[in-house]
Amino acid sequence: MWRLDAWTVFAGILVLLLLVPIAVVLASFAVAKGEVWSHLATTVLPRYLVNTLWLMLGVGAGTAFGGIVTGWLVTMHDFPGRRLFEWALLLPMAMPAYVIGYTYTGLLDFAGSLQSTLRAWFGWGRSDYWFPEIRSLGGAIVMLVLVLYPYVYLLARSAFIDQSVCALEVSRTLGRTRWQSMMTVALPLARPALVAGVALALMEALGDFGTVQYFAVDTFTTGIYRTWLGLGEPAAAAQLAALLLLFVFGVVVMERSSRGQARFHHTSRYYRRLPSRPLTGLPAAIAVIICAQPIVFGFLIPAGALLIWAIEDGFRVLDAPFLRLAANSLGLAALAAAIVVGLAVALAYAMRLRGGPIASLALRIAGLGYAIPGPVIAVGVLLPFAWVDNQVDGLLRSAFGVSSGLLLSGTLVAVLFGYLVRFLALALNTVEASLGRVTPGMDGAARTLGATMTETLARVHVPLIGGGVLTAAILVFVDVLKELPATLIMRPFNFDTLAVRTYQLASDERLAEAALPALAIVAVGILPVIILSRAIARSRPGHA
Repeated sequence: MWRLDAWTVFAGILVLLLLVPIAVVLASFAVAKGEVWSHLATTVLPRYLVNTLWLMLGVGAGTAFGGIVTGWLVTMHDFPGRRLFEWALLLPMAMPAYVIGYTYTGLLDFAGSLQSTLRAWFGWGRSDYWFPEIRSLGGAIVMLVLVLYPYVYLLARSAFIDQSVCALEVSRTLGRTRWQSMMTVALPLARPALVAGVALALMEALGDFGTVQYFAVDTFTTGIYRTWLGLGEPAAAAQLAALLLLFVFGVVVMERSSRGQARFHHTSRYYRRLPSRPLTGLPAAIAVIICAQPIVFGFLIPAGALLIWAIEDGFRVLDAPFLRLAANSLGLAALAAAIVVGLAVALAYAMRLRGGPIASLALRIAGLGYAIPGPVIAVGVLLPFAWVDNQVDGLLRSAFGVSSGLLLSGTLVAVLFGYLVRFLALALNTVEASLGRVTPGMDGAARTLGATMTETLARVHVPLIGGGVLTAAILVFVDVLKELPATLIMRPFNFDTLAVRTYQLASDERLAEAALPALAIVAVGILPVIILSRAIARSRPGHA
């Protein structure tokens, strides 16, 4: 029977705190729309809307095609290099979108390496040849697809690995070809995973700031930043953020409603090794080319260019300020990972103890943060924190004649709380999966030996789920290290990170100096790629 206890109260309070940014953003619609909003609505808002829709369409189609095709090839076929491609196709995930955007701009822009070399070889002038404009909406879409398709590949491969051979064999006995079996059986069964991957890619694209801003593409994200910091209008920025939030929720609701009453689980419990169709000759060459392209263009070329620029610059920026930036980034990411994972463990344990309606609702609501773009969370955090700061400052001034300053909105407290809202779901899913593998008998045995619920968690569960906790901490650590828009808006004065410094240097066209901090971010991002690849390979039922 469900009852109220300390763990349930903790879960409820945590969820209420996590809901504050969302509630603040949505409540901005109740604020009277001033002249700034009218100006935005008549001038730039239509452009924000059109560009955002085209961005979603392009990124959704590109990531779906790239992720599904590569996932199907490496899972269901055997060709030269398949083992390498299984994990290498995840490498672009380590490359932040804004980093790859800066890199390709430095290579392909009019003053970039490629066009400069062509003009030197053939003696061309500006009007003598045509070259696609990299700083455009199409260029931004390509950059985002290159780094976001691994979201779809990750879940597509996991879904294909998890499928029963029986369903595919029945399809073949009914006269279906391999292609028809894929289109009519494998893809429909994998639909929830595929849509989840595309949805993650779309949410990352909607929240991207560095790439679209550098490519001069006006979207809701760039509008929020300019309205908040450029025009000094937090209310109008919150209303733009609310529209972007409705965009995200609209995508999720449309997908859920389109499923209707359809179900996608297997009825068979018979699993054996997935058959891999051998490819030779031309089909094998085509498969290698398809799988190699996203790795080459999404990781090897930009990483190689960054390394060359860093060497040519003589690692000149490897000085005390750079080391301070690295310390800021690593310290902030480590602290955020510890807080987020610690609260994720506590929340997952509360759900395990009291799986009642409040705890279940708490778990669902806590997972909303990862679907919200960083700029929206930044606006939703800073507005209430600034209000609290003003109230405290007013009380201290009237009572003691002293000022408290910006205790919340002007310190790392706001940044860490924003990270908690943004990344709790990422840690929670990983921790909950690990905790679910611990048999309930362990709880009963510990309680019969006199251990309290807290002691059971600390002395029994945490050691057993140590691997899952470490994985969650690494994933949160790397995501915080790469996060740009939320950090850019919420960071305190005179506090920069590697991501912020990379953005600032690239915005000033100092790409060679931006190479080293960008390489540091990419190098750290490779670690979770290895972990994810190993986890996928071992995810099939029956795997030892």
